[in-house]
Amino acid sequence: MKEQFKVSKILIVDDESMITLSLKNLLQLEGNYDVIVFNSPVEALDYAKENIIDLVISDFLMPQMNGIEFLTKIKKYHADISLILLTGYADKENAINAINKVGLYRYMEKPWQNDELLICVKNGLERSHLYEKLQLKIKELDTANQKLENYNKNLEELVKEKTNYLQEALNNLECANNKLNATFNSCADGIIIISKSGVLMQTNPAFENMSGVCHYKGQNIDLTDIFEKDLNLTTEQTLLRDLKIKNKITHRDTPVEVSVAPVYINNNNKTNEFYICVIRDITTQQEANRLRDDFIATLTHDLKTPLHAAIQTLDFFLDGTVGPLNDKQHLLLEAMKSSNNDLLSLVNNLLQAYKYESGQLYLSKDEFELKEFIDNCINEVDALIKKKEINLTIDVKDNEKIYADKQELKRVVINLLGNAISYTSQSKNINIYTDIDDSFVNISIRDEGGGIPSEDIPKLFNRFSQGTSKKRSTGTGLGLFLSGQIIEAHGGNISLESEYGKGSIFKFSLPRKVVKV
Repeated sequence: MKEQFKVSKILIVDDESMITLSLKNLLQLEGNYDVIVFNSPVEALDYAKENIIDLVISDFLMPQMNGIEFLTKIKKYHADISLILLTGYADKENAINAINKVGLYRYMEKPWQNDELLICVKNGLERSHLYEKLQLKIKELDTANQKLENYNKNLEELVKEKTNYLQEALNNLECANNKLNATFNSCADGIIIISKSGVLMQTNPAFENMSGVCHYKGQNIDLTDIFEKDLNLTTEQTLLRDLKIKNKITHRDTPVEVSVAPVYINNNNKTNEFYICVIRDITTQQEANRLRDDFIATLTHDLKTPLHAAIQTLDFFLDGTVGPLNDKQHLLLEAMKSSNNDLLSLVNNLLQAYKYESGQLYLSKDEFELKEFIDNCINEVDALIKKKEINLTIDVKDNEKIYADKQELKRVVINLLGNAISYTSQSKNINIYTDIDDSFVNISIRDEGGGIPSEDIPKLFNRFSQGTSKKRSTGTGLGLFLSGQIIEAHGGNISLESEYGKGSIFKFSLPRKVVKV
């Protein structure tokens, strides 16, 4: 079934009726849009409360409230739609501030170019629709995860209930044998009984279907032929994860979780006689996790193509391919290109993080000069260092070589340097130094920023971590997570030493391939 075509609804607010009429005619002439106009921001807000809107265009100077106040209130009703602010040249600074304060998508100076306005509106609507689709997918995932969570809770309760029931029945086997056999044989989960020495004593049909093993009384079966790992039987009830059952007939591996409970015949002296293991097939759970990860990977991958196209189009404007630009137009297009590049960087980081987690990204290691590599990384952020007049000192020995994936390691160093620059005050110090022994290359970056509270340090390398409770970071939370993944993929480790108010030292170590020159 084809997706039903949706007419985008655009809300225009300006106290001058001539401007709203002109914009409405232009948009309806050039595109299939439902354009609603108001000359009063108060009336526009009343309309926005009750109606679905895809994009808002607002004037800055209006008698009842200015454009920033109006768009701030609009965000309460429509959090993810694109907002465009029309300003005069004198109000440009306010418009730029509104990008962070209000979440403004774009601002345009009066008088505007119609072609430029149409492109801005088209891109804004595409952004709004992408957010809308993303929210729908997130809701679907949340619903699926909630169902799965409820299923797991119910299943765990059922396993616990049946395990307790089985133990009670075994204490009075003569009178409860029929009930026990019925429960044992009809349970959807696999159940096995194992002796203290690890010999398989009894199985139920669900386990036999899962493993392809038909057990007969008196037959000894080695559990290592069935389970991928040792069950690690103890005197305590345990839940074992990350196990697989090898099917003897189909040769198919089934991922399982195993709940192991010791059974005591004599409850007074706690004599352990055997173990009951309840085996749960978690194939459905893993498939749900895979679908979630595939969704994230597909979404980020599909976003790259339109972003590249938008950046290329802006480059055509900026390099004069489609005609000359005045200074104002050039400044606006540079801002648009910067925003698109930031979004593309976020998409690339998401895709990179997914590839590391799913084991799809492989390192391409080579030997290279450590000092030259550090210098090249510093050149990448040299403009930021000079802008803040930061004093950068480097203590890296010449002629030392390192064995790693150069491009991936560069991503780590530039990320750590960028963080250090961002959180170090004007004219303060940043130090880069190395410590090399026979086994490891240790690289440290020390800044004189605000530092990180000790309680926030363990969370800092988590995916989507927003820094600390002190609002150290407002980024996506992928930079340090991805850095940790890259260092771990090299067989190294990354760590942080910090004291709140006194700066931080990020350190990472890589196994060294000994090459002395």
